Amino acid sequence: MGPHPAVAAIRLAVRRVLHDVLTDLTDHTGSPAGPRRAAGSLPLVLVACSGGADSMALASALAFEAPKLGIRAGGITVDHGLQPGSDLRAAEVVTRMTALRLDPVESVAVRVGRDGGPEAAARDARYGALDEAADRLGAAAVLLGHTRDDQAETVLLGLARGSGIRSLSGMPEVSGGPGTARRTNRYRRPFLQVDRQTARKACMVQSLPVWDDPHNIDPAYTRSRLRHEGLPALEKALGKGVVEALARTAQLSRDDADALDAWAAEAETGVRDADGRLECAKLYALPPAVRRRVLRRAVVAAGSPAGSLFARHIEEVDRLITGWRGQGAINLPGRVEAQRQGGRLVIRQG
Repeated sequence: MGPHPAVAAIRLAVRRVLHDVLTDLTDHTGSPAGPRRAAGSLPLVLVACSGGADSMALASALAFEAPKLGIRAGGITVDHGLQPGSDLRAAEVVTRMTALRLDPVESVAVRVGRDGGPEAAARDARYGALDEAADRLGAAAVLLGHTRDDQAETVLLGLARGSGIRSLSGMPEVSGGPGTARRTNRYRRPFLQVDRQTARKACMVQSLPVWDDPHNIDPAYTRSRLRHEGLPALEKALGKGVVEALARTAQLSRDDADALDAWAAEAETGVRDADGRLECAKLYALPPAVRRRVLRRAVVAAGSPAGSLFARHIEEVDRLITGWRGQGAINLPGRVEAQRQGGRLVIRQG
């Protein structure tokens, strides 16, 4: 008799991602191409585990699948220090991961700042800790437990904020985290096609203890309100299938956004003069979606943090091209300024 369908589903999702990791670790010549590791040692894959149902299901599947593929499986839990007793909770998660025979297993404490609001600040601190641990341990990848439900919530949040198609594409299956300097294929999300209930069911049938973070039901947090009020209201009004439809929207949007990004990267070289400055007339001739991507790339390259750069910022810069009335310099995140000078667009840090 095989495993329960929920357990089989999560194991299959993890197995596929681990095969992808192994493929990425080998270049076309068959030699190792990933993080350096001692000769003869096995590659290490970490799971980021909060102790919740999604990440515990992920940890159990990684512990089961990794040894069969010649991969070491470890785990990291991040103590954000935002609740009383969070250190004890983190120690308990370490115990649970150790019981799954993950090794190495660590708890990392972080200090959460205030930039961007509590949710964004906690996310930045978490990724910083995961990056540090992955670098120190030489991990080939870090698995994250985001589910199809999380993806649907992300798409709705982007829609409500009036964001562009990149935001509507949600979370990618493979990414490098918020920072541009991090390895582009470090973070893997095996469960983006798995619903939250399947992950919870897998924990239940395996008798895995889980912890429900009270922040996930706290109406003070936008995502919590969306999860417990917004999505249920949409399903009541539109019928079942909203989550699946939003997840499909994310994938379709990602395909379109990737194509437009590639177009913009190619177009950028053709709109610069001999000194590398952006020419306004050539920018004006580009389709708006491509032009705005070229502008965003230039602003980020000048030092503006990508995570703090919103559509309204790029729209203001775009008006220097399409609605020029002699306006002055535009201030952007990261102390970056954009201004039009003699038919050229100058973007630099002040």
